[in-house]
Amino acid sequence: MNSLRVRIGVLGIALLAGALAPGAAQAATAPPTSFPSFPPFSSSPPSSPTVEEQRLDLAVPREILRRSGFDSVAPGLARALERARSYAQARRIVRQEGAALWRRAVDRAQGRGRDRGDLSRDDDRPLYWARLGMTRDLRTWEPAFGLSARGRAALLDVLERTSRGQTDIRYPGKGLRRILVTGFDPFTLDRDIRISNPSGASALALDGTVVRTSHGPARIETAVFPVRWEDFARGTVERTLRPYLDEVDLFTTVSQGRVGRFDVERTNGAWRGGFPDNDDVSRTETVPVADPASQPQWTTTTLPYAAITAARTGRFPVYDHTEVTEIPAGGTQPVVRPDGPTPGSTARAGGGGDYLSNEIAYRATLLRDRLGLHDRLPGGHVHTPVLQFGAGNTTEVTDPEFLRNRVDIIDQVRAIVTVAADAGFRR
Repeated sequence: MNSLRVRIGVLGIALLAGALAPGAAQAATAPPTSFPSFPPFSSSPPSSPTVEEQRLDLAVPREILRRSGFDSVAPGLARALERARSYAQARRIVRQEGAALWRRAVDRAQGRGRDRGDLSRDDDRPLYWARLGMTRDLRTWEPAFGLSARGRAALLDVLERTSRGQTDIRYPGKGLRRILVTGFDPFTLDRDIRISNPSGASALALDGTVVRTSHGPARIETAVFPVRWEDFARGTVERTLRPYLDEVDLFTTVSQGRVGRFDVERTNGAWRGGFPDNDDVSRTETVPVADPASQPQWTTTTLPYAAITAARTGRFPVYDHTEVTEIPAGGTQPVVRPDGPTPGSTARAGGGGDYLSNEIAYRATLLRDRLGLHDRLPGGHVHTPVLQFGAGNTTEVTDPEFLRNRVDIIDQVRAIVTVAADAGFRR
């Protein structure tokens, strides 16, 4: 997500700001499965589709859904909801259908099951557009038993979490190290509706897989996050990661960054720069977290960045990225610092910029620190290269160079995670 400074035209991504309360992490080898159970109370009218959902009516999303076979997903949810005779039954349906979408997308990316279309299996876009079809139908659904605004919001929350893999994080018993990786939805869709996000594609390709490290096998579990300021402010990052950080051996949030390179972001800043999100909402402010009185301006990676940048992980170069933008102590104007922040400064951009990729890195590492894990849990943020179409392709949803770039980025993310595990795991 253009977290690398959108004002200079850089694309960026990457796993929404929320309440960060200090406290001990919950032990968890399986995800929490309970959701808020709001009864319908008094019925309220359905809400209108969001800006993000309205893009479903454009030709490219329809083509992506048709060519992947995911055009059946939203109609399937609608048919299932027609059978619901109570709020509790509707909640079960939404949970089941959301989880099924995530598993279908992961299975497709990893070559399992029947391929129902001619789009490459590693494509993350069918999951994104199918989810939006489901949320739009749920947002406008009018059940006979009545549904309050609060109840509808709770159902949408269930659908978002289950269809993003956020409730599907499961580590087996002893014998395997544990790695947690996050990705993002496509974004900047008003620039190019065809956009795919290699961080989301990597999450689908890596979920539930095992990599071999010098410390033994390690299982990777993944989740995907929306590109929306409000979701972050409501705590989606912390709610998803908190149960697992004390249980994993390494984590990394991943997003799309700059053209032609990977970056391991050294420092994350507590600032939102205002670039519009997928709902065309802008936020320019300090990253909102719980207990702001103890909120630091900066957090740092604990990933083994020297080992990662020194290793041969793929065809794209990998950099230890240390630059930030700050207002120096006693100053009033932003200053770019190539070697990180100075004491007492105020954040205006982390290494990953001032968009949601910087924010997920800031929130995840702040949560790590507030849980007392800074010195024993390797974790931070990795930016992938921008996923580019072939030269001259301004209309087609795919092409050979686009496919090659995405596969190479996914493979290099896997290699970077493996190197990080080799160097970062405690023996």
